[in-house]
Amino acid sequence: MPAKNHAKRRPSTGRTSNPRGVRAAAGAPKDTANAADAATVQQALALLADRWTFSIVRDAYLGVHRFGELQRNLGIARNVLSDRLSKLVEHGLLERVRYRTNPDWYEYRLTQRGLDLYPAILAFFHWVDTHYGDPRRPAVRLRHRACGQLTRPMLVCSDCRAPLRPQDVEVVQ
Repeated sequence: MPAKNHAKRRPSTGRTSNPRGVRAAAGAPKDTANAADAATVQQALALLADRWTFSIVRDAYLGVHRFGELQRNLGIARNVLSDRLSKLVEHGLLERVRYRTNPDWYEYRLTQRGLDLYPAILAFFHWVDTHYGDPRRPAVRLRHRACGQLTRPMLVCSDCRAPLRPQDVEVVQ
């Protein structure tokens, strides 16, 4: 017989917790995330949360496109790599491009959908460096080609270019 959970529950206030500090705009419903939005986010996370899939996408950003190079760099089994590449192609993040014939050999290139993920990947790398890495030696160092300086990802307003912090934005419907 399973043990009963005797922990006391706090009475519901009807509000959802908001750990990020993002406020809803005046007149917006209290709970702005509907079931369809949640399902979409879960689907994207399910695809990318796998350690191999994320590593494959990372290597694609770093210019690694061929099956053998990916396998060597990642130390991944061929069948697992094949499966993850097929999923990334199926979901439109990568495309197969033939680079040799007789026999046909393919490389995997980021699509526009895959390229659009770049800011999130950079932000994730920065988050990992900030919270889990050695601050004296970041795992990912970025140099801006235009000015030659080391840089880090930064979210800014598309209109005024001010930094975006959670407390400075609100969800609008």
